[in-house]
Amino acid sequence: METQLDPTKDDLPLMANTSHMLVKHYVLDLDVDFKSRVIEGIIVLFLETGSRYRKASSTGKKGCQSYLNETCKTGSSEPCHVSVSNASVFSSEAEYSDFAVCRKGEKDTSDKNGNHSNEKQTSGISSSKNCCDKENHGNKDFLLVLDCCDLSVLKVEEVDIAAVSGIEKFTMSAELTDVSKGLENLRNQIVHELVTLPLDRCQEQLHYFTCCSQAPGCGELEFTTGTWSLEIRKQGVQTPTDFPHAIRIWYKTKPEGRSVTWTTDQSGRPCVYTMGSPINNRALFPCQEPPIASSTWQASVRASAGFVVLMSGENSAEPVQLQEGITSWYYYVTMPMPASTFTIAVGCWQEVKQQCFTADIQTEDEFSMPFSQDDFRWHKESCGHVEYPCRFQNPAATLQRVIPYRVFAPLCLVERCEEHLLQLIPQCLSAAYSTLGTHPFSRLDVLIVPSNFSSLGMASPHIIFLSQSVLPGGSHLCGTRLCHEIAHSWFGLAIGARDWTEEWISEGFATFLEDVFWARAQQQLSCDEEKEQQELKALLRWRRLRDEVQNSEEELQVLRPHKESTGEVSESGASFVKHGLKAEKVFMQVHYLKGYFLLRSLASTLGEASYLASLRKFIHKFHGQLVLSQDFLSTLLEDIPEQKESELTVESISQNWLDTSGIPKPLLEEGETWKECKLVQQVSAEVTKWIQANQRIRKSSKKKRKQDEVVFQKAPFRY
Repeated sequence: METQLDPTKDDLPLMANTSHMLVKHYVLDLDVDFKSRVIEGIIVLFLETGSRYRKASSTGKKGCQSYLNETCKTGSSEPCHVSVSNASVFSSEAEYSDFAVCRKGEKDTSDKNGNHSNEKQTSGISSSKNCCDKENHGNKDFLLVLDCCDLSVLKVEEVDIAAVSGIEKFTMSAELTDVSKGLENLRNQIVHELVTLPLDRCQEQLHYFTCCSQAPGCGELEFTTGTWSLEIRKQGVQTPTDFPHAIRIWYKTKPEGRSVTWTTDQSGRPCVYTMGSPINNRALFPCQEPPIASSTWQASVRASAGFVVLMSGENSAEPVQLQEGITSWYYYVTMPMPASTFTIAVGCWQEVKQQCFTADIQTEDEFSMPFSQDDFRWHKESCGHVEYPCRFQNPAATLQRVIPYRVFAPLCLVERCEEHLLQLIPQCLSAAYSTLGTHPFSRLDVLIVPSNFSSLGMASPHIIFLSQSVLPGGSHLCGTRLCHEIAHSWFGLAIGARDWTEEWISEGFATFLEDVFWARAQQQLSCDEEKEQQELKALLRWRRLRDEVQNSEEELQVLRPHKESTGEVSESGASFVKHGLKAEKVFMQVHYLKGYFLLRSLASTLGEASYLASLRKFIHKFHGQLVLSQDFLSTLLEDIPEQKESELTVESISQNWLDTSGIPKPLLEEGETWKECKLVQQVSAEVTKWIQANQRIRKSSKKKRKQDEVVFQKAPFRY
């Protein structure tokens, strides 16, 4: 039975039926229009049959066996040419009572928002439970359900990839001899061959994805848009296997769409960027949002000359002039990632250059390296993820302390970035490498985003957004935030949470690691100074957590709200993020703080050296994969044999830290100990001086009298 979602609640629905079909690759071709505040274009989806349906049909004909391979492989380039042929076909009309459809030949009856369903727009949260259900008179048509919100969908069609010149090479496999279902079956099997190309044909695969995305259409598909979804069907097609595996969607965003923000930068120039919305990217393009639907993508984005397009991508794109006043930017990603990690920022950004920084591959360490021979032995073992060009298997990448990076900012902030940010990036990247090893991503762009950005930072594949607020705070504020976002390369991106409610796996790790990275980035700190800094931060975070627990709903304080059901989805793959739309949750830090204290407690119990070694082992085992809390805890405890005799178990940790509200019991006892730290006492005394001085100034504001001079100390630490 499909989970019924209540649209009046604050849970975020994930509607995509990922158990039936999975998007393996997206090709986006978009135009950015600042006058209308709209991003418009097409997106082509390359799909594979989902895991649940493959299991159900695995006993069928031999031709279906090819769909058992879920890996998305990439690999070298060969030229191809798109054959311009018109092979348009369309199925006959039929009436269906359970959803509105758009049919070829009927007049345009799009609503005021631009939705082109020819019936009324569905409201609330629709259910995909009838996608493959049987009726007395046969099967219903299969529905492909995508996550979609605040978009105007204009047209959906099947793509005739068989018309692409040179594509016949993908029909020579022994598995493609069964064409009993005609051209439709041939197209789907070509898509399967394309998305499962071996690793050494990465560039060729990207090339053919481009060619196929430009192929002619071969029949419009019926669709309907709902509050949270886009449902697509082909009349008469009743199974995911027979549904078109390459579809093209024409759409445009809405100015009020919640996935992107249209604004002006600090220099007063227009810009647009993805700002980390609670609804993620479903108002930027139709997609499958559940983390399990990891995919690769490539995108061409056109904007007026003078604008710079930054995006999640492995390549450092350069503008190509298409016509006078218009330039195009192209990015691609070959590591499968959730669609929620796709990031774009278009504006009149200036690249910040102080001197020619290079990311040399070095074999000598600038810092004390905690790696043992066992750490490097892991790199010789195979990875556990689906196949992609993995840096953990690249000998040169495993020695690259500082990856290539660029910095962009509005014109008025370039000088500030030159003063602090440029010199901090290589220090923080090198410190991260000395702690965790191989950088998961090959390059990094850092962008100072507009002042309406509601956070201090946000990390996405290959790009980090930083708030302008970190620039005036000296090297400490900028450096610690940079370290936090860099930590997300490992935890949050390379290793993601299988269930989004377990965001502590991302934010707790990043908060813990920012202290470790920053201590190493400063280089000149003694062990005592490093410990004092971390105890001061622990006390401040403990007080923040205490205040938050006292002033928030208990159910929002639980790190694992689904408890033992965490990670479970409905039969179709649809699920929801508990409290994902709750307004207060955006401002809460409980996942950061309780996660941080859990990891800090484990490091203290196990010893930091052993703990970090286990962390590196966990990264090598699970990078490129989605995990649950128990995956980390089980791996950690198994790696420390002496802990098996203690009371430290996955069950006890879950009970004390993950599944209950409030401050964990082990933390209540520790909270008072940090007050004994010398640095904490020093800072407390200085704060008291400031409070007393401020009180005296207020009392004497109406009558002038000579004030006793108060001498404030300069902080003897880099904070």
